Amino acid sequence: MGMVTGLLTLPLAPVRGVVWLAEVLQEQAEAQLYDAGRVAAEMRDIADAVAAGQMSEQEAAGREEELVRRLTGRA
Repeated sequence: MGMVTGLLTLPLAPVRGVVWLAEVLQEQAEAQLYDAGRVAAEMRDIADAVAAGQMSEQEAAGREEELVRRLTGRA
């Protein structure tokens, strides 16, 4: 990047910073959303809720289906 180009695009630096931050946050959120360990923990939580009577079998099946879709990347 030349000196003139650097000076002309300097006002855009905050915008580039915000875009970069948004991309990093999106990557981190997707990594957590599709993490197999996190999905397994949520499956255990659902099973515990059903066992405790806090959730119906139908509701649990729907939530488990969502988790499987997330795990296989079809979310």
